[in-house]
Amino acid sequence: MDEVLLRSLTPSVLGILVRRGADFAAAEDAVQDALLEALRVWPAEQPRDAKAWLVTVAWRRFLDATRADAARRRREDLVGDEPAPGPARTADDTLQLYFLCAHPSLTPSSAVALTLRAVGGLTTRQIAAAYLVPEATMAQRISRAKRTVSGVRFDQPGDVATVLRVLYLVFNEGYSGDVDLAVEAIRLTRQLAAAIDHPEVAGLLALMLLHHARRCARTAPDGSLVPLAEQDRGRWDTASIAEGVQILQAALARDRLGEFQAQAAIAALHADAPTAEQTDWVQIVEWYDELTRLTDSPIVRLNRAVAIGQADGPRAGLAALAELDDTLPRHTAVAAYLHERDGDLVTAARLYAEAAHQASDLAERDHLTRQAARLNTHQRR
Repeated sequence: MDEVLLRSLTPSVLGILVRRGADFAAAEDAVQDALLEALRVWPAEQPRDAKAWLVTVAWRRFLDATRADAARRRREDLVGDEPAPGPARTADDTLQLYFLCAHPSLTPSSAVALTLRAVGGLTTRQIAAAYLVPEATMAQRISRAKRTVSGVRFDQPGDVATVLRVLYLVFNEGYSGDVDLAVEAIRLTRQLAAAIDHPEVAGLLALMLLHHARRCARTAPDGSLVPLAEQDRGRWDTASIAEGVQILQAALARDRLGEFQAQAAIAALHADAPTAEQTDWVQIVEWYDELTRLTDSPIVRLNRAVAIGQADGPRAGLAALAELDDTLPRHTAVAAYLHERDGDLVTAARLYAEAAHQASDLAERDHLTRQAARLNTHQRR
């Protein structure tokens, strides 16, 4: 294509557009567009009358730009004539979605799983880990829940207990898992506590605040886990602790104990201790007894064994642990810890290594591996 020809025709085409009524700036833009189009089209097929082709294309571009500008001005005029908008309420329907997913046609466990997947944003793997079931089993459960509610009218929201369970699991995954949802879970639980006068709602909010208060001290600068006993308590959020304790005390005063209040009471005892050595483990065991009565959860019994090991000695803790299924998550890690406290460093090192192999969380695996290495190094000295 002859670029020299294009340059030579530009002044003539520009003059024609101006004589047809285009202002100079708009005509110049239109001619530039026409030249660009010529550079794109002419190598394949150059027109017989290059000047006429440029004038036609440039004039069309000018008309298009003029019409677009006129339309824009009309829209601006219409907007200018509209009255100013009045105040509008900002709506947040997230909590309502939690209630809708907890539909009465679903079992509580299926409703929780569906809500965690559809609204909470957790993966099937994360939900399965929270329920201590294989991922394939949880995938089937969620699929069945979706089929159950397909075509069902969502005008019967689920109960508070199911929604509390969802918020609790979302917080747990946000607090210790791959997806940071802890702050969102606290926000939604605050909304629920403001809307519903229920001691277990208050208990869950207190539990979240007390756990979240320790969050920044749970990991070292390199990302490694810091056990509770080794955490810098000066880094704990005292304002959140004070708020959590106040909310918990008001809930307990109503004498309608539930599992979230019991868990919050345990967290409050940890938060109240100036040092790990001053922790009131006897009272913590008593609260775990209450929690076991309320839930009969194997995980609660596992944590109770740790507390017994602190209150009554490691052998008492090992005896409590022996009553539990050794396939429970973190069972091996607890056994390692109690054996170390009992002075059996060889067994403890071996169990720490086994627990590291079983751990799915990378930070937890690294922590357990370091514990095993520490004990092995100590034995070689």
